[in-house]
Amino acid sequence: MSHQSDLIAADILEYLKQHENKELLRFLTCGNVDDGKSTLIGRLLHDSKMIYEDQLAAIEKDSAKSGTTGEKIDLALLVDGLQAEREQGITIDVAYRYFSTAKRKFIIADTPGHEQYTRNMATGASTCDLAIILIDARYGVQTQTKRHSFIASLLGIKHVVVAVNKMDLLDFSEERFNQIREDYLAFAKNLNLELSDIHFVPMSALDGDNVVERSTRAAWYTGQTLMEILESVEIAKDKNLENFRLPVQYVNRPNLDFRGFCGTIASGIVKPGDTIMALPSQKTSKVESIVTYDGNLEEAFAGQAVTLTLEDEIDISRGDVIVKLDDLPTVGKKLNADIVWMTENPLIPGKPYDLKFASSSTAGTVSKIHHLVDVNTLEQSLADQVNLNEIALVEVSLDKAVPFDCYSKIPGTGAFIIIDRLSNVTIGAGMIVGAASASDDNTPVTAAEKARRFNQKPAIVAVNAVNAEQVVQGLDRRLFEMGRVAAIASNENAQILKDAGLVVLVAGGADGADVSLAADQESLDSLIADLQEQGII
Repeated sequence: MSHQSDLIAADILEYLKQHENKELLRFLTCGNVDDGKSTLIGRLLHDSKMIYEDQLAAIEKDSAKSGTTGEKIDLALLVDGLQAEREQGITIDVAYRYFSTAKRKFIIADTPGHEQYTRNMATGASTCDLAIILIDARYGVQTQTKRHSFIASLLGIKHVVVAVNKMDLLDFSEERFNQIREDYLAFAKNLNLELSDIHFVPMSALDGDNVVERSTRAAWYTGQTLMEILESVEIAKDKNLENFRLPVQYVNRPNLDFRGFCGTIASGIVKPGDTIMALPSQKTSKVESIVTYDGNLEEAFAGQAVTLTLEDEIDISRGDVIVKLDDLPTVGKKLNADIVWMTENPLIPGKPYDLKFASSSTAGTVSKIHHLVDVNTLEQSLADQVNLNEIALVEVSLDKAVPFDCYSKIPGTGAFIIIDRLSNVTIGAGMIVGAASASDDNTPVTAAEKARRFNQKPAIVAVNAVNAEQVVQGLDRRLFEMGRVAAIASNENAQILKDAGLVVLVAGGADGADVSLAADQESLDSLIADLQEQGII
């Protein structure tokens, strides 16, 4: 949604040109439940004249039915569009809104405050330049305030506006505002990635104080309003223009005379004549031209989608990364990364997953969990798995070497997602901290590691029945269908197969059997249930 301008009627093409060239700021709102995130966005749009008359009429009508603000219009309904959100008065999913002013274009992500929707908040924050963290002036810095601040810093957000909301309920007390400011700054000093640019604004999202218009009820506050901060915060310097990285998304070959490598520049600057290297092949060449829809460029920089042509015919395909010869990323199969886990099934070390880096994909495992991070206190603890909404520092082992950078340096080549191999659903997000040591490559594989990889406990299972051979074959088939790794063996080689991490099925008696199943009167389902009960599978 765009602001009103006289150019719309006078010269629409000039207006569109100006609008296209405006700087874009992506920001999100986060904070505790009922701190007023959705109301703030609604107020921001309303006071900026960014709501159409029919929208406003619909919100006024819905306020009488689902509103939570008494006789006042409930502006939160602009972004809380799900029926469950309106019924409960909370935000569940990430809602995006688009608008512009005379100075900038904006994309807002309204993220949930509940702890159970931390993954949604992390998703919304992953593309943002700035975070608005709301604090209820009555309660001050809460657990969720710390949680969202930590996630924002983890995802590389450098600019933060701490919006001290509901100040109208405390008569805009300057003393209370200063106390909250000191409490938040004391916490921010402990963040792993210290937030470099923090603004504090006392406001009332419900009444509009210091949102777009300056408040007359807080004469002691001489800083900028929220809108003034959003329009003036400097984000151009946040882009890394030093280290050139171009993940190749597509090889454009329309005819025999043209071969270009397409992608969006993740960081750095490139010019015709620059010597480049394609990774992981390490083939080199020079940039011949930078091609775009609007014509060739003399240089291109981070954020631009371009097509590079090279002087030499070298083999480059989707998933490769083009870099400059004198500035190379790390290429390796082991890395350390902060993981945000996004699914009910826990992350288990040794379990195979698919991982996607920029435009390349590979298989891999989490080989080690260094520690969990309590995002409420920033304390670290040891763990055997990572559960839903938890954050951990882990070691990742990949099936093939990939080029990567630290996320804090270049987010575009320093991030990856984890994909479930069966459902193809994204189940985790990773921010690379650095390369992992290869010193453990020659250490023996332990029984515990094999058990985690196969999601089972290695054991010798003796099956006693008149038709033991048939029962063993049926169990082997059923375990295979469940994704487990079993083997049918004789008494002599059972122990060897158990040491390899398998569930070993032996017809009849077996020396040193871990489990003995009397299977004459039992169905396969009940035998499987017995194995589950005893923790084998």
